[in-house]
Amino acid sequence: MAMREFGELEAAIMDALWRSDRPLAVREVRESMDYERDVAYTTVMTVTNILYHKGLLEREKAGRAWLYWPRESREEHTARVMSEVFSACGDRGTTMLRFVESFSDEEMARLCDVLSEVRAQRTRAS
Repeated sequence: MAMREFGELEAAIMDALWRSDRPLAVREVRESMDYERDVAYTTVMTVTNILYHKGLLEREKAGRAWLYWPRESREEHTARVMSEVFSACGDRGTTMLRFVESFSDEEMARLCDVLSEVRAQRTRAS
């Protein structure tokens, strides 16, 4: 599922790295990507480097190759993007209302559980 923030190739690269349980070299990213078209190694290398410079990936040298891994989990990334969207909208309350109105009954129940968890954490912290 590609997030709007990413182009299709960026999303495929991020998905491959989020699915991996370890840092990957560009060759491994390219091999594990779920992408309709065949993409040249150099293209994957360029886009991975761009994602690194955007601050979305970490990397370290391993021999002649760079190993890449996500700077934050998919969930952390999604939460940060959602927070940025809510910050940029006009009326946060109305935006949250419209967002929550689209939830299924199961999602509403999960939201109630999450709110209880956060309240409990904040009570313990203060």
